[in-house]
Amino acid sequence: MLTATNTPTEPAAMAGEGEASGDLALLGLMQLVSPALPIGAFAWSQGLESAFELGWVNNEAELAQWIEGVLEDGLSRCELPLLARLQSAWANDDGASIAHWNQWLHATRETAELSEEDTRLGGALKTLLGNLNLLPEQTLIPAEPGYITLFAWAAQVRRVPVRQTLLGFAWAWLENQLAVACKALPLGHTAAQRIIEQLRPALVIATDQALARQDHELGPILPGLALGSALHETQYSRLFRS
Repeated sequence: MLTATNTPTEPAAMAGEGEASGDLALLGLMQLVSPALPIGAFAWSQGLESAFELGWVNNEAELAQWIEGVLEDGLSRCELPLLARLQSAWANDDGASIAHWNQWLHATRETAELSEEDTRLGGALKTLLGNLNLLPEQTLIPAEPGYITLFAWAAQVRRVPVRQTLLGFAWAWLENQLAVACKALPLGHTAAQRIIEQLRPALVIATDQALARQDHELGPILPGLALGSALHETQYSRLFRS
């Protein structure tokens, strides 16, 4: 098994070529955030499908407002700062911190559906990393590793700088939310690109905020998303698992 201090490295990185090592880290991050990564992230809407069904989000402007709100009151307070803490814990072989933040994240999920998403995506990423011979030391893996926990490990093993890890995760999340909208709303791909242009600066701001937050400031403030997730079970028809 591999550990955070005994990770696979490509020959260029081992040779101490900083530029090549940086390129390989960037490519590793691109692999990790790619929609082609076979973990099934496309199957989850994180409450957005319910927001469409209930009429909370009906058009491009309302979608951009919803996504920006989740980014500000959710990701910048929860997933992104957790990624930074977990990547540091992996780098230091700190199993206690890894387990603590993994459990903390599960405890913040307001619905069984949101918790299940973390667990299922985490399980799928664990299987993929195992097939790529990239799993960490077994003793460091929590009993039910969440997606955020193993994303942080995958970024660490690829030597991705923490800030880029957060930006990459936020980018992948934004793309997935827009993919959901393109399937469930009359929203074209050009409209989705307009939203990306509008929200790119917000991803940077959210990353800055996440890196500055203290432990006591963490925790999502997303009652609407939680309600939407809870209402999925009574939704008439569904395209997604959440």
